[in-house]
Amino acid sequence: MGTFAVTTGKTGIKFDLKAGNGEIIASSEAYSSAAACRKGIESVRRNAADANLEDQTEEGFATAKHPKFELYSDKAGEFRFRLKAKNGEIIAVSEGYKSKASCLDGIASVRRNAPASEIFYVEA
Repeated sequence: MGTFAVTTGKTGIKFDLKAGNGEIIASSEAYSSAAACRKGIESVRRNAADANLEDQTEEGFATAKHPKFELYSDKAGEFRFRLKAKNGEIIAVSEGYKSKASCLDGIASVRRNAPASEIFYVEA
C-alpha cells in the first residue's frame, strides 16, 4: 500500500503519493492550507480509481470525460500524466517517464494506491 506524504515548504503545503516501494508516483500543487491539501488528497482518492484515460500521444485522440488521466509527451520527449477531477482541475501530476509503458504503469499504480493510502506529515 502507498502513502500520501504531506510536506510544508516555502510555497505552501503539498503531497506526494508514494508507492509501497517509496517511489513518488504523483504530486500535487502547493496549497495554501492543510485543509485544502487534505481536500486535494480526498479528490485524488475519489477520482483515481474510475478516471478515464485520454492518451494525447495518439494522433487524433478522443477527448475523454472528466475525471481523467491525461497521458502526454513533454518538450523533453518524456511521457507524463496529470489527473484531472470532475471539474477539470488538475489534482496530481507525474514525473517524466522514458517510455509510454512506464507511464501507463504509473497511472495503474495511482489507481491501485490512492484510494486506501494513509496520510503522513513529513518535516520539511
